[in-house]
Amino acid sequence: MKVLQINKEDLKHNIDVIKEKAKRTETKIIAVVKGNGYGLGIVEYSKFLIDNGIEMLAVSTVEDAVKLREAGIKADILMMSSTCIEEDVKVLIENNIIITLGSELAVKIADDIARKFSVNIRAHLKIDTGFGRYGFLYNSLEKLIDALKETTNIKIEGTFSHFSQAYAKNEKWTKIQFDRFIAAVSYLENNKINPGIVHICNSSAFLRYPNMHLNAVRIGSAFLGRIIVQNNIGLKKIGILKTQISELKLLPKGYNIGYSNAFKTKRTTKVAIVPVGYYDGYNVRNYPDSYRTIDKIRYLYNAIKDLFKDKKLKIKIDNKKYRLLGKIGMYHMVIDITGNDKIKQGDEIYLDINPLYVDSSIRREFV
Repeated sequence: MKVLQINKEDLKHNIDVIKEKAKRTETKIIAVVKGNGYGLGIVEYSKFLIDNGIEMLAVSTVEDAVKLREAGIKADILMMSSTCIEEDVKVLIENNIIITLGSELAVKIADDIARKFSVNIRAHLKIDTGFGRYGFLYNSLEKLIDALKETTNIKIEGTFSHFSQAYAKNEKWTKIQFDRFIAAVSYLENNKINPGIVHICNSSAFLRYPNMHLNAVRIGSAFLGRIIVQNNIGLKKIGILKTQISELKLLPKGYNIGYSNAFKTKRTTKVAIVPVGYYDGYNVRNYPDSYRTIDKIRYLYNAIKDLFKDKKLKIKIDNKKYRLLGKIGMYHMVIDITGNDKIKQGDEIYLDINPLYVDSSIRREFV
């Protein structure tokens, strides 16, 4: 049996530290709970955030928004993805979700539906400052102004954009995006459109650019202490996978272990079989979100290197490290425990793991 454990004390510590930093710039926190609450379990995690002073959540899918409402969560929820799909807009409206408008068509569809059902829609505007995904192009907002002036049932409560590489050492592109966003917000104001609360910082930008906090920041990975920028505010890593040794075994010298015959014993070897593999998210890395040219090269390099590297991975049991033998399988791995007669079948093992990659079928436990 495998369980993903979430230390409530450490999680509360992270929330408090982030709240204190946001307080210095008088900034509202929007907690991003996409990806099943970054793997912590979207409902329980969201409730924990709210119980600890977070007043607004953000999701990326209609399904997650509905799941939160069905769980009885009444806090403000921002759906960050713009959509022109009428059925999705109806569901969001029915569940009192703040929608995102990222195109003239999205504005028209939302307003048409609002008129039809005689309701007012709460919305944030999305400005594309160089991400190339959702949002009105930062330098072509005339149609947005025209579209908004035709609406009668949409209330703009916020305007936001998204950095593409706020983690990067080179700050030039992030500053360009920020300047574009500020100019876009000014353009809205000059055309008598109230932008509402404005926000552009994700976790990385929140930690690196306090001058860009504006009215609000969107925090996701920082709550888990699993960030790709320097941790300079004492965040603690959240998420540990508890499992048990399923079997012990004695293998003779010259015996293959695992796929591709990647490892062969050099002596009689005592091994422990642990029922955790890459499908459970163990030893999975987060390279793709940080793709620059150099990142692509590093990713390919590490992918090739990992074909031979798994055997160097160490697993900690009772504060002592043991070597992984062969490649990690989908659901299992083999550990060399030669010379240790104290380890028994059924002994518990705790593995540091990024919850985002842990299969949703594994139970989450707040302890």
